[in-house]
Amino acid sequence: MSTFVLHPTLRPDDERSIAAFCDALWLEDGLSENTRAAYRRDLSDLAAWCSISAEKSHALEHLDTALLSRYLTERHQSLRPTSFNRRLSCLRRYFGWLIRQGRRDDDPCRLIRAARQPSRFPKSLSESQVDSLLAAPRVEDARGLRDKAMLELMYATGLRVSELVGLRLIELSLSEGMVRVTGKGGKERLVPFGDEAGHWLSRYLAEGRPLILGPLLAEAVFVTERAAPMSRQYFWQLIRRYAKQAGIEIALSPHTLRHAFATHLLNHGADLRAVQMLLGHADISTTQVYTHVARDRLSRIHAQHHPRA
Repeated sequence: MSTFVLHPTLRPDDERSIAAFCDALWLEDGLSENTRAAYRRDLSDLAAWCSISAEKSHALEHLDTALLSRYLTERHQSLRPTSFNRRLSCLRRYFGWLIRQGRRDDDPCRLIRAARQPSRFPKSLSESQVDSLLAAPRVEDARGLRDKAMLELMYATGLRVSELVGLRLIELSLSEGMVRVTGKGGKERLVPFGDEAGHWLSRYLAEGRPLILGPLLAEAVFVTERAAPMSRQYFWQLIRRYAKQAGIEIALSPHTLRHAFATHLLNHGADLRAVQMLLGHADISTTQVYTHVARDRLSRIHAQHHPRA
């Protein structure tokens, strides 16, 4: 839960309201510390703006639509549409919480429109590029075997990087070909993996992990020589290094294999709802972004092979 610390530029009532709201985000929705910190920053920025740019008698809880519109208009000049919409989403959630608490009976954000933003589609790799990437680690040594197992498991399951590096031995079942994952909001899901990933996981656990750890013990599946779980940053460095070795020159993201997992499943006829469950998306609209990538590929295949295309 949040630790209440009075901010020197905020009204005490505003600081307490923000702290209570952030506690509710944890208690009711199980949102991560990073997400709660982002909400706290956005609300603190609004409260600080009110103390400088608006009438000081306006407490955060009692702001009206006109004042919020003025604030967002000023901030919009220096914000990208995605950042603006994230901030508006935070305010809507905050005032919705106030309404549920009985502290106000209207939503001052109701008439404020989100900024228009261009569609963003995740970059993905072709199946041959994935094959090249997965073949890049040197499996003759322990660390290469670990990296190979990580890449294979990520592509086989579509795990988030944080879920992959945070995976513990008790959450991995080789006999059932399953991992139990705790995703965003503390929600658990079971994700299957195939024989290929299972083979490399078995080899890594039997041959690679004991050599990396030596006499040390660790709960994490993927470890460093200090018996610590691999960090997200280090895994991202590995992906970039192996992509370079594989001759992959397109811009990659830490979730490149997650995107490839979803896109390739849809390309091969997987149901969108099943992909949503495997990825751990709370809303299917988040998963639908991948249908654009799959649709483009199907259009190219149709144009190339249909006699009347």
